[in-house]
Amino acid sequence: MRKIDLLLNEYGESHQTKLNRIIHYFCVPAIVLSIIGLLAAIPTPAFIINLFPDSLTAYAHFGTIFLLIASVYYLRLSFVLFLVMLVYSIIVLWLINLISQINIMPLWAFMTIIFVVSWIIQFYGHNHEGKKPSFIKDVQFLLIGPAWTTSHLFEALNIKF
Repeated sequence: MRKIDLLLNEYGESHQTKLNRIIHYFCVPAIVLSIIGLLAAIPTPAFIINLFPDSLTAYAHFGTIFLLIASVYYLRLSFVLFLVMLVYSIIVLWLINLISQINIMPLWAFMTIIFVVSWIIQFYGHNHEGKKPSFIKDVQFLLIGPAWTTSHLFEALNIKF
């Protein structure tokens, strides 16, 4: 069995109830958005900004760097998963840029609210199921969560990953 299949199966063991799965389908993407948004809110050194073309300087931040590193991890697991997570990453970066342009409140504050609320709901789902979150056992499951939610979309569309 491939490593990605083993990881998804192990992650799925603590996500068996319908309520917990539904919560994860919404909260995992929200948590990813908030983490990348929080990283984007960290002041970026000029040498990093200078690595990006002028048209992409809005994306020159630690959130983008994290997503690039995570993309390598996904590529090692599955090429199709990598492509889907790449598209998702682009959408996340676009949303963060849009949110920062709207300027309702500081980006870090907006993302902190999303992060806290999403984790509270996630822990409610795990409490309902009676199982601890997978990342408590192994931190790599923080990256498997988005892959797990994506894998259900693959199954629904009959796409092999």
